[in-house]
Order: sequence, then C-alpha cells, then structure tokens
Amino acid sequence: MPDSQEKNLSAEDRPRTKLPEAEPRGYFEGESLTRRKVFVVASQALGGIAGAAVVLPAIGFALAPVFERGKERWEAVGTTKDFVPDTYKQVVFTETLGIGEVGKTTAYVRQGSEKYGEDPTEYIAISSRCAHLGCPVRFVQAAENFICPCHGGVYDFIGKRIGGPPVRPLDRFQTRVTENHIELGPRYSVTNQLKAVRTRDPGEFTGGIWEYLYPPRPSTFPPP
Repeated sequence: MPDSQEKNLSAEDRPRTKLPEAEPRGYFEGESLTRRKVFVVASQALGGIAGAAVVLPAIGFALAPVFERGKERWEAVGTTKDFVPDTYKQVVFTETLGIGEVGKTTAYVRQGSEKYGEDPTEYIAISSRCAHLGCPVRFVQAAENFICPCHGGVYDFIGKRIGGPPVRPLDRFQTRVTENHIELGPRYSVTNQLKAVRTRDPGEFTGGIWEYLYPPRPSTFPPP
C-alpha cells in the first residue's frame, strides 16, 4: 500500500506488525524448567507430603485391627471325665484377653459320638453365638436341639441349621486334650457339610461360591 494511502487510513484500519512473543523474565534459550515451574512443582510436592502425613496414619489406624492377628491361646474347661457323647455341658471361658467380662464366651462341649461318625477320643465344642445375628442359643436336652430365642433359629444336635433364619451351622472351637484336660482354642466356622473354614461373622454364608463373596477377615485363625 502506498505511503499516501496508508496515511489516510484510520489507526484501526492500518496494518499492524506482529511482535515476537515475549519470553518470561529470566528465561534463556534452551531452558527446559522455568523458575515458576520449579515453585509450582515444589508447592505440589509439599502439599502431597502434608496430605499423606494426615491421611496415612488415619488409614493405618482404621485398617491395622483388620490385619492384626491375635496370639493363639488355649484354656482348660474340664477333664475328660466331665464330658459324655450323648449330651452337652455348658462352659464359659475367656476367648479374648484384656477386655474383662466382654472377652468371655459360652460353648457347649461333649465327647465325640460314634452315632454321628465322630472319633470318641475327640471332643466337640459348639459356639453359643447364633449364625443369624449372634444371639446366644440354648441347648434343649429334651429336643436335642439348639434354640435361638431371638428369631427362632433351630439347629440339630451337631449344630446344623434345621429351621429359622440362620444361614449356616453354628461355629465351633478347636479342641485338644492335654494331660486329661479338655482345652478350647480359636473359633472357626463350618459349612453345611461341617467342613472347617475360617471364622465368618453372623449372617455370612459358608461353602461354595460364598467363600469368595464373603471372604474371611485376615485376622482370623486358619481352620483346624
């Protein structure tokens, strides 16, 4: 465009010369990390460290009891002469130490019965905790059944569920004989075929696909 015509144009219509983009202050050619980027990365790192310092202890406090496995303990509840194969004897023993009366639980113990294909030299200890919601069951000698007074759960002589809302047989305790004394150990659950599995909470199924849908807590003891 001639200079005379360019002079007659307004300031808005005149062609503008594009200036090169200004570099940040302190920038030099070939630089890959600017001062601003350094401060941004440093502040993000400090924020992450501060967040981890707050969050990780809280997560550890919440999850530690799940993975903490207590020390296996055994407690004598009587001698071999105290138990017979055709009925149960109710015993109270300490399942969890250090929490007073709350740590005690009730079990029904008897000698193994050949009638049910059991070894007479072994002893059966059945938990009084109902597999429905954990209410205490009671053994009724006349009916040879365990009855739950809360919701009508019924179990047969060996602890299998035969009526009501429970979803599995009653839990059991490991047993052993030490110098003619019967000792009870960790609790374990059983399937409907009385196969021993890790302890399940009340309301949880055992056996088959339920082993994966209701995985046991890592803190529970392995089955006998």
